[in-house]
Amino acid sequence: MMYIDLEVKTALIVHGFDENNQEIVERVQETDYVRKLISIDRIQSISKQYLLVTSSHGRMMYWEYNCSIDELKQLLHRNSLMIN
Repeated sequence: MMYIDLEVKTALIVHGFDENNQEIVERVQETDYVRKLISIDRIQSISKQYLLVTSSHGRMMYWEYNCSIDELKQLLHRNSLMIN
Protein backbone atom coordinates (compact mmCIF):
# COMPACT_ATOMS: atom_id res chain seq x y z
CA MET A 1 0.00 0.00 0.00
CA MET A 2 1.27 3.51 -0.84
CA TYR A 3 0.94 6.53 1.44
CA ILE A 4 1.38 10.27 1.25
CA ASP A 5 2.49 12.40 4.21
CA LEU A 6 0.36 15.57 4.56
CA GLU A 7 -1.00 18.00 7.11
CA VAL A 8 -4.81 18.00 6.86
CA LYS A 9 -7.92 19.01 8.76
CA THR A 10 -11.47 17.81 8.24
CA ALA A 11 -13.79 20.37 6.65
CA LEU A 12 -16.85 18.34 5.57
CA ILE A 13 -18.19 14.86 6.17
CA VAL A 14 -20.77 13.46 3.75
CA HIS A 15 -22.93 10.95 5.65
CA GLY A 16 -25.01 9.81 2.71
CA PHE A 17 -28.19 11.03 1.09
CA ASP A 18 -31.65 11.86 2.37
CA GLU A 19 -35.01 10.76 0.90
CA ASN A 20 -34.76 13.60 -1.68
CA ASN A 21 -31.30 12.45 -2.81
CA GLN A 22 -29.65 15.46 -1.18
CA GLU A 23 -26.29 14.99 0.51
CA ILE A 24 -26.30 14.91 4.29
CA VAL A 25 -23.27 17.10 5.04
CA GLU A 26 -21.69 17.81 8.41
CA ARG A 27 -19.49 20.92 8.51
CA VAL A 28 -16.50 20.49 10.81
CA GLN A 29 -14.76 23.46 12.43
CA GLU A 30 -11.29 22.05 13.07
CA THR A 31 -8.72 24.77 13.60
CA ASP A 32 -5.49 22.78 13.66
CA TYR A 33 -3.91 20.72 10.93
CA VAL A 34 -2.88 17.17 11.80
CA ARG A 35 -0.04 15.35 10.09
CA LYS A 36 -1.28 12.09 8.58
CA LEU A 37 0.01 9.27 6.45
CA ILE A 38 -2.85 8.91 3.98
CA SER A 39 -3.37 5.80 1.88
CA ILE A 40 -3.32 6.83 -1.77
CA ASP A 41 -6.24 4.44 -2.36
CA ARG A 42 -8.48 6.64 -0.17
CA ILE A 43 -8.00 9.76 -2.30
CA GLN A 44 -10.84 10.22 -4.79
CA SER A 45 -9.97 13.70 -6.05
CA ILE A 46 -7.88 16.78 -5.31
CA SER A 47 -9.03 20.36 -5.75
CA LYS A 48 -7.36 23.67 -5.02
CA GLN A 49 -8.71 23.52 -1.46
CA TYR A 50 -9.68 19.93 -0.64
CA LEU A 51 -8.77 16.28 -0.79
CA LEU A 52 -11.89 14.16 -1.21
CA VAL A 53 -11.26 10.89 0.64
CA THR A 54 -13.23 7.78 1.48
CA SER A 55 -14.02 7.07 5.10
CA SER A 56 -15.71 4.37 7.14
CA HIS A 57 -19.39 3.40 6.87
CA GLY A 58 -19.65 4.60 3.25
CA ARG A 59 -18.92 8.21 4.12
CA MET A 60 -16.82 10.68 2.15
CA MET A 61 -14.73 13.42 3.74
CA TYR A 62 -13.33 16.68 2.45
CA TRP A 63 -10.00 17.50 4.05
CA GLU A 64 -8.24 20.84 3.73
CA TYR A 65 -4.52 20.40 3.19
CA ASN A 66 -1.73 22.68 4.36
CA CYS A 67 0.16 23.37 1.13
CA SER A 68 -0.56 24.62 -2.37
CA ILE A 69 -1.99 22.36 -5.06
CA ASP A 70 1.26 22.81 -7.00
CA GLU A 71 3.30 21.61 -4.00
CA LEU A 72 0.97 18.63 -3.64
CA LYS A 73 1.30 17.81 -7.34
CA GLN A 74 5.10 17.96 -7.06
CA LEU A 75 5.02 15.64 -4.06
CA LEU A 76 2.85 13.16 -5.93
CA HIS A 77 5.01 13.39 -9.03
CA ARG A 78 8.30 12.94 -7.07
CA ASN A 79 6.88 9.75 -5.60
CA SER A 80 5.64 8.42 -8.96
CA LEU A 81 2.02 8.80 -7.87
CA MET A 82 0.94 11.12 -10.65
CA ILE A 83 1.01 11.04 -14.43
CA ASN A 84 1.28 14.37 -16.26
